Amino acid sequence: MEILKEGRRILKEEARALQKLAELLDENFERAVQIIYRTQGRVILTGVGKSGLICKKIAATLSSTGTPAFFLHPTDAAHGDLGMVRGEDTVIAVSNSGETAELLSIVPIIKSFGIPVIAITSNPKSTLSRISDVTINLHVEREACPLNLAPTTSTTLTLALGDAIAGALMKLKGFTPEEFKRYHPGGKLGIRLSKIGEIMRRGEEIPKVYPETPVKKVIFEVSAKKLGATLVLDRRENLVGIITDGDLRRAFEKGYNLDSKAQEIMTRNPKVIREDVFAEEALKIMEKNKITVLPVLNRQNKVVGIIHLHDILGKRVV
Repeated sequence: MEILKEGRRILKEEARALQKLAELLDENFERAVQIIYRTQGRVILTGVGKSGLICKKIAATLSSTGTPAFFLHPTDAAHGDLGMVRGEDTVIAVSNSGETAELLSIVPIIKSFGIPVIAITSNPKSTLSRISDVTINLHVEREACPLNLAPTTSTTLTLALGDAIAGALMKLKGFTPEEFKRYHPGGKLGIRLSKIGEIMRRGEEIPKVYPETPVKKVIFEVSAKKLGATLVLDRRENLVGIITDGDLRRAFEKGYNLDSKAQEIMTRNPKVIREDVFAEEALKIMEKNKITVLPVLNRQNKVVGIIHLHDILGKRVV
């Protein structure tokens, strides 16, 4: 129980510190974001130890949301990597104490390039704060570590502050889902940010029958296309219904047989999705209605495809 108690204490203490930071965030945060927004080059994150690890994550978040950024270790910078820094860049220097020697050795040199420096620290009276253009105060009074030594609260706040900076920049830039997808083309995230028309089944992959099709042939179509459903179209290829595995089971329970017609057992007015919306929207419709397939229509309300839950989750069945 002592272990559980300690775990809860640490989480609650860090949560309180986050809430405090949110309440105390001031115009310096806005100034820092505006500086980054106006930056023509890259944003360079620099810090030592645990702060350096957090800097790497912040740089990754900024880069993935439209603000080019990278991490520069202060020691490497002092031994030649300052050549990576350009006059159009902006530097974010992270040090909870504001007195990290490795940082203080390179910040004056960076300043001599005419580059703005944003300090993230819990000591606004520190040397780092004094030589920087803007200071964002973390307001860390103590670490959540039982010894008040290991970077815990300070790193959590810095990480969250990086997210806040990235989010504010996204708002300023009007960053869109299309742009987000451009930086995340791979994996499940890339699929969910795709337009339905990019990932839907089309042509011969679309399971379809007609209202007068016997249930026997409906079963063959559902089985052949492996989507657990088939669309029901009229002779003008307009959508009139859908038949799922569940519809078939319920039909037989009600006494329908293999010679019954599709129109007798189909679900009329099924949920549909447009081809020009994001797959994420289709996922929401599926989850809300507890369904796994959606007919895809174009702007003329004609069927152009079908989308399965697995197509969105990156588990496409072929």
